[in-house]
Amino acid sequence: MHLKYKKSHWHTGKLTEAIYIETSKKNKEMRENDGCWLNVSGVLRYLGVSRSGYNGWKNRVPSKRKQRKNNIKHKICDIYDESHQNYGAPKITAILDKNGEIISEKTVGNYMREMGLKT
Repeated sequence: MHLKYKKSHWHTGKLTEAIYIETSKKNKEMRENDGCWLNVSGVLRYLGVSRSGYNGWKNRVPSKRKQRKNNIKHKICDIYDESHQNYGAPKITAILDKNGEIISEKTVGNYMREMGLKT
């Protein structure tokens, strides 16, 4: 079976992440129902993903950029909740700016959209 994914997804790890999520779900489901475990090696071989690539992705430490993005997202959520979900991207950007974070209003809006918050 040949998977139809963009070639770039192999490089970025999006496909590996999708495999990890699906195998985790299936493994949990099988343990609850049958008491069996999913053979991850068999799944990886079937999908054409190397074990070392899979384990490398699973054990990878987030980059500084990803860590900063997650940190900013947490701050945005806190500010949004403190405002009783009234503030949009402009006000949140202003508060972040006061607190010393350098970030554009557009980026705050994009992060809010990713998190499902109104902008």
